[in-house]
Amino acid sequence: MTFLANTDGSGFTISAKTLSLVGLGLTAASTFADATAAKTMITSITTALETATNKLASLGTSSTGLDTHLTFVGRLQDSLDAGVGNLVDADLAKESARLQSLQTKQQLGIQALSIANSSSAAILGLFR
Repeated sequence: MTFLANTDGSGFTISAKTLSLVGLGLTAASTFADATAAKTMITSITTALETATNKLASLGTSSTGLDTHLTFVGRLQDSLDAGVGNLVDADLAKESARLQSLQTKQQLGIQALSIANSSSAAILGLFR
């Protein structure tokens, strides 16, 4: 299996391992009748155990690499989420400032109209 390992697109590959009797160099029909055959069988089983150990060690290394990759991806996701959150917060702050500016302009416009209307009323009051 190949998994995406980093930003350049290179893959993280995990190779399958065969742990069956055939994969370990053994057969189910192995027998021995004398001490020499038993010694040969012990050597075959020892070799098969070493092969199994090496294959399991390889899978363990791949597992550790995959765990490291998953940790990296999780941290990258957290970093992206935080970055997007900061952008949203910055946009909200900008829009909030813009809203306050527009509200202030609106209030100043209302004040200017009020002053303009009260001036004409004061002048009309002089003619009464």
